[in-house]
Amino acid sequence: MPAPPHPGAPPSPAVASRNGTRRPMQRTRPSARPTGDTFEEAHGSPALVAVAHGSRDPRALRTVTRLLDRVREARPGLDVRLGHIELNEPLLPRTLAGLAGGSAVLVPLLLGRGYHVKHDLPALAAAAPAVRTRVAAPLGPHPLLVEALYGRLVEAGWAAGRGDAVVLAAAGSRDPESAADTRRTARLLAERLGGVPVVPAYASAATPTVPVAVHALTARGHHRTAVASYFTAPGRFATAAAEAAPGIAASPLGDHPAMVRLLLHRYDQACGGAAPAAGGPRAGEPLLASV
Repeated sequence: MPAPPHPGAPPSPAVASRNGTRRPMQRTRPSARPTGDTFEEAHGSPALVAVAHGSRDPRALRTVTRLLDRVREARPGLDVRLGHIELNEPLLPRTLAGLAGGSAVLVPLLLGRGYHVKHDLPALAAAAPAVRTRVAAPLGPHPLLVEALYGRLVEAGWAAGRGDAVVLAAAGSRDPESAADTRRTARLLAERLGGVPVVPAYASAATPTVPVAVHALTARGHHRTAVASYFTAPGRFATAAAEAAPGIAASPLGDHPAMVRLLLHRYDQACGGAAPAAGGPRAGEPLLASV
């Protein structure tokens, strides 16, 4: 016969048995919140590894270094490192080797979905099994990126007026999703500029080129066309785009404050995702974090 309930204890809920009698329901202790729900919870605070493309222009490395210095200032205590896909040291494999036994979020300093984001970064991450990695989304499209573009245009002397237009000069890619990302950024920038026409143009692999886009806008009556530099840092493509500008040519995005916020946002976004299994993502789980 079951023991009587302790005086003052709340009545136990009951369930009906098949013969119609009622019996006390067995109480169960609530389960604890499972651990390791996110990448950060599973692995502590991962390092932020900013992944730059690399450039032979010495200004590129200096610019990216300043950007990461600003990120460290904004998030004291966060381990912030740099790795390049090519052309500059440190290359990403070397940076990841220095994190063996730890974890890292790879934040691409790239502005849209293209070959480097979809193929190179996941492959380089998989080639470093001693580091638990997650690849964050590329920087664009995002409203913070548009703020940086707008800020650089204003710094270069932009002032809206009748007939004004902007060419958004990007590197270019054969990947249609990369072009879609650039077009979306152009639309967002047009809205930020109050409806001024913004035409995407490319330095390679896609059309139109910057000179062709400038010429087309001039033919439509836009004689005060500015070029917005859709590049993280100076380099061959950014220089060629600026030289094609008939007037205002904005600087690359560099260490603009909105870029600092965007890098940390992409890092936090990736940290909040479910942690991958050891050495890589869970089966069927994409390595790239959502945009």
